[in-house]
Amino acid sequence: MIRDKHNIVPLFLAAVFHVLIFGGLVLAIDFSSPAYPAVPLAITATLITEADLPKAPPVEEPEPEPQPEPDTSVEDRIRAEEVRRQADMREEQERIRLEEQADQKRRQEEAAERKRRQEQEVERLRAEAERKRLEDIERQQLENQRLRLEAEEAELQKRRQAELDAEDMRLAALSANDTMRWVFALQQQIARNFVLPASAPENLECVVHIRQLPGGQVVSVEVGRCNGDESVRRAIEAAVYKASPLPSPDNPGVFDRDLRITFKPEQ
Repeated sequence: MIRDKHNIVPLFLAAVFHVLIFGGLVLAIDFSSPAYPAVPLAITATLITEADLPKAPPVEEPEPEPQPEPDTSVEDRIRAEEVRRQADMREEQERIRLEEQADQKRRQEEAAERKRRQEQEVERLRAEAERKRLEDIERQQLENQRLRLEAEEAELQKRRQAELDAEDMRLAALSANDTMRWVFALQQQIARNFVLPASAPENLECVVHIRQLPGGQVVSVEVGRCNGDESVRRAIEAAVYKASPLPSPDNPGVFDRDLRITFKPEQ
């Protein structure tokens, strides 16, 4: 809007309005003198028709007053104000356009920045997932390697234990055979020194506990479970002492200080 600081437009319109009113009044006023018929004072009257009446002179209309010339300076000011108003409008529109462009550019930059950050976040998550995947693969490989080594070690231990068990069984068998031969030799030597009492029952069988030294010297003899009487027990004890030193085993590994043998003398 154009700001009319001096109220030029209202004054101009008021002047034009008053001129028009004044001109209308001038045209409406009749300046001619009215014609009145002569009235005789006599009492007698004469009939006068309309045709006998004198015609009134024509009324001359007054010349219209010349209209005042419009003030060109006011129009120039109005045009200048309009030009300034148009210029202000264009300047305001240009300012608004520049602000909209700047705002649009700012929004585009913000959208580009958000997109860049989103892409960076997606790339970070992808890299993190890839790192975890590689760590899981490496951890699984190490776990598989550990399990494989443990399985190999367990299998190796199993084979070693089987070999040891087999060797123990072989040695036990050999020892058992050696022990059986040694016990048989002990029984034979004790039986040769045994004097069978008359009270000995048939199928005599007694368990004898013998303690000896490494050289075979008998330290003590004790007869345990036995189906003979006291004379049989004393006879067995005497036979063991007479058999001392007892024979040594062919395999030194089967030697035992404490012996438990079952004595069955031949009848």
